[in-house]
Amino acid sequence: MDVAANWALAHHTLALAGAVVDGIQQRCADWGFDDVRPAHGFVFVRLSEGAATATELAEYLGVTKQAASQLVEELVAKGYVRRRAHPTDARARLVVLTDRGQECTRAAVAGAAETVQQWATTLGEEKVAALGEDLGRIVPPGRIRPVW
Repeated sequence: MDVAANWALAHHTLALAGAVVDGIQQRCADWGFDDVRPAHGFVFVRLSEGAATATELAEYLGVTKQAASQLVEELVAKGYVRRRAHPTDARARLVVLTDRGQECTRAAVAGAAETVQQWATTLGEEKVAALGEDLGRIVPPGRIRPVW
């Protein structure tokens, strides 16, 4: 492939990622979660795996502990997460999703799934399934994190 074709593919990939984010944001708003931002979603993804400290969230997001703490404060104020005592470290506090945070996460998953389904409607189920398999072979290993 030449430079122009490579650039076009990179552009399309970025546009598709943006479409997924837009689909997630729209579905969250439709379900009544119109006060979340894409950055919050990355926190929800991590907390869906289990409780985390602010330090663990910072590492996961690739931000400072202060930035992660600010996100947590915002999400606590909005009712999406809560803090609880750490079972083995009296100095640390764990952050967990509330019922509201879990429901917002379900809305986000629905939004992403609906976006991908639109691709399947356009391209066909088999092509989208093959695309998913191909992307799975080239995607960098590790967590999905925001590009700040």
